[in-house]
Amino acid sequence: MKILLLGSGGREHTLAWKIAQSQHCETLYIAPGNAGTAQCGVNLTFSENDIEKIEDCIIEKQIDMLVVGPEQPLVNGIYDKMKSNPKTKHVIVIGPSQQGAMLEGSKDFAKAFMMNHHIPTAVYRTFTKENIEEAFRFIERLTAPYVLKADGLAAGKGVLICENIEQAHLEIEEMLLSEKFGSASQKIVIEQFLKGIELSVFVLTDGNNYLILPSAKDYKRIGEKDTGLNTGGMGSVSPVPFADKTFMDKVEQRIIIPTIEGLKKENITYKGFIFIGLMNVNGEPFVIEYNVRMGDPETESVIPRVDNDLLDLFLHVGNQTLDKVYLNINPKATATIMLVSKGYPESYQKGKIITNLENVKNSIIFHAGTKYNDKQEVISNGGRVIAVTSFGSNLEEALSESNRNAESIEFDNKYYRSDIGKDVL
Repeated sequence: MKILLLGSGGREHTLAWKIAQSQHCETLYIAPGNAGTAQCGVNLTFSENDIEKIEDCIIEKQIDMLVVGPEQPLVNGIYDKMKSNPKTKHVIVIGPSQQGAMLEGSKDFAKAFMMNHHIPTAVYRTFTKENIEEAFRFIERLTAPYVLKADGLAAGKGVLICENIEQAHLEIEEMLLSEKFGSASQKIVIEQFLKGIELSVFVLTDGNNYLILPSAKDYKRIGEKDTGLNTGGMGSVSPVPFADKTFMDKVEQRIIIPTIEGLKKENITYKGFIFIGLMNVNGEPFVIEYNVRMGDPETESVIPRVDNDLLDLFLHVGNQTLDKVYLNINPKATATIMLVSKGYPESYQKGKIITNLENVKNSIIFHAGTKYNDKQEVISNGGRVIAVTSFGSNLEEALSESNRNAESIEFDNKYYRSDIGKDVL
């Protein structure tokens, strides 16, 4: 099979690494990829959002399967474009239709979907600048802290938690009147704050059947002990110790099954990953958000624990035969630590030479923001640069190995959190 994988982050390098091991993989192309994906297949120079170039590539290179890493192409309707073109409609697309991608593309759509299908989530209401006064009144009926969410995609930065009512009023004005997050915040969702501990649950579905992948917990804040600004993710661990069988049975019965059944009832075509961001509130699961792809950096902890041939799973998605598959999960724990550029998630420098990668032992290196320079040296090319993933007989062992190798990799202005996973040990 010839595969085209879209994206350029740590998630995509992990998927490329796994796909390249498949018995079904003849050629793997990655667009645009990074220095790590170049070791697994052939990087192409166009953007993951350039639908015209993607179509041309699929026709020219006779691609059999399109694997969509990030959310933007899905929200832009890449699935529908491929299926409506006679020359590309045969291609298996791993990712939902444009309507299915609304689960991530619109917070309002996702919350309404949860309400319609009785899926546990926080109390909420949606507002625009036209009814901003109602937003102020709604806030006053809630207790602090207050959760404000931009309705559309905001590159992971569209969720604000306000500690007091004055701050909440100010942020509502910033989002609705000053378009703080651009068109993404022309509409906002305000919801009740859920106090608990977060985790991520991943499902692979063919539209009828589903497999539950290993659970993971990621760490969004830049600073140790979960302080400072939100980032795209500073690390992750899998499995999540508190996500035991009792808890996961609740997740499956109350959330996963109603989600799959809800998509079917609404005639929404959905063949791909569903990422369910959950809050464990005193042992009860509530949905914080849906994403329509794998998480990053959770992919770097989850996918290495899947012992199945990934393309085999994807073929079953395409054929709607996931019920014929048994998922083999490695019982070992994994821990991922993200090395980032100093200054991230605000301004940072690129182009720093990365050394000592060849000396890493007992860890897997997944590239995020990297590329090759003219001398074929690996250099930094983003805020999140390298993910270090290790296996261990327990979480402590996996974390120890990842921390050791995170320390050994060198580039100017390197920063990472050394406390990943310590809260759940």
